[in-house]
Amino acid sequence: MKILVALCRIFVGVLFIISGLIKLNDPLGFSYKLQEYFSQDVLNVPFLEPYALMISIFVVVFEVILGVFLLIGYKPKFTVWSLLGMIVFFTFLTFYSAYFDKVKDCGCFGDALKLTPWESFTKDVILLVFILILFIGKKYITPVFTQLPTTILAMLSFIFCLWLGFHVLMHLPVVDFRAYKIGANIEEGMSTPDDAPKPVIEYSWKFNVNGKEEVIKTLGDYPSVDGNFVSVDTEVIDEGYQPPIYDFSIENSNGDDLTEYFLHEDNVIVIVSYSLEKIEKEGAEKLKIFSERAKGLGYMVIGLTASGDDAKQKINATYGLDFEWYLCDEKALKTVVRANPGIIEMDQGTIQQKVHWNDIETLQLPKVERKPEAVKDDGTLYLIDDEISTEEALEALDEETIESLHVLKEVKEGNELDSINKVNKTNYTSLVKAVLKQE
Repeated sequence: MKILVALCRIFVGVLFIISGLIKLNDPLGFSYKLQEYFSQDVLNVPFLEPYALMISIFVVVFEVILGVFLLIGYKPKFTVWSLLGMIVFFTFLTFYSAYFDKVKDCGCFGDALKLTPWESFTKDVILLVFILILFIGKKYITPVFTQLPTTILAMLSFIFCLWLGFHVLMHLPVVDFRAYKIGANIEEGMSTPDDAPKPVIEYSWKFNVNGKEEVIKTLGDYPSVDGNFVSVDTEVIDEGYQPPIYDFSIENSNGDDLTEYFLHEDNVIVIVSYSLEKIEKEGAEKLKIFSERAKGLGYMVIGLTASGDDAKQKINATYGLDFEWYLCDEKALKTVVRANPGIIEMDQGTIQQKVHWNDIETLQLPKVERKPEAVKDDGTLYLIDDEISTEEALEALDEETIESLHVLKEVKEGNELDSINKVNKTNYTSLVKAVLKQE
């Protein structure tokens, strides 16, 4: 029993420390996951949502120090009871999530390791077994060191956790596990490889055969049945390949999709605020000087938010901002950067730099040359796959290679041509946009 308790002690302690540190590296991300659990669709305790960040910090700090306490043998009775209480609660939570199909990812290991609901529940059940062994054999959990070193190690672990939590909240996660990390290309993250696994969908076909209801299941093929068709239900058996980025877009107030245009531009500064209503005042106050400096150095500056037009106009008027805000999904923006506001530098859709507003002064912005303007015979802007081109290049294209051709003959407030003019400080009066077929 003593050896079994020692093995369980090491396994549970190390796992709790690793899991806790991964979440402590990104407490904001874990708080978003808690908000999902607290929502009306899951546990229906929305009054806890405003306290999600505070709860997330408490939980992850407690998780790490319990792992440390277990390894060094500090206060074993308190430690084992706390571990048991925590794992019982999370086992219930993951079972509820899996059984009722409420939350797709428990967030147990943050963005470093994604687990399905049933995988999360299985992991918690295994942990529960190990912790029950520790509970039964807690008399074998003895301190590794004498009292003074053990107490000092316990205190240092607590102080370190508080420091790390504060540091990443005031800056950004030390390690970025998300699809928007520095060096990642957003367009590539949204693409699906040709050989990627396809979704598997089960069809339940309901027929009336000789007055009796009969259900036949297939993977899509219409069954050959001597009866009258009644209805069909579908169930996703396997979701197949899911791109790491699936909800990112850049739209103007009219709903025009400008994602490809901006993802093919060089030297783009994107100021991200998932909610302008909740933007941190100190961060907003830094944006005017920063955006003007970036523009002066040749960078294109845009804003991304999930807020409406009234909030955009109010924030620009309040802080004297002179750049256009575009629309993007709130959840996507919270994933892009854990700050409100946060700033990223993109080059052809690849993230070059990313900072919290506290670190806005650390952005390295060498002077760059803006792209030469397109040839304008009659005030027309020509785009081929969102790259600035010329009328001659467009006419030289083989019609077989063109997927679609779009023409805008006037500038209207908020339409695609108006947005391009505002960003580039141009005065095009019409737009011809060709989209080529993918090879």
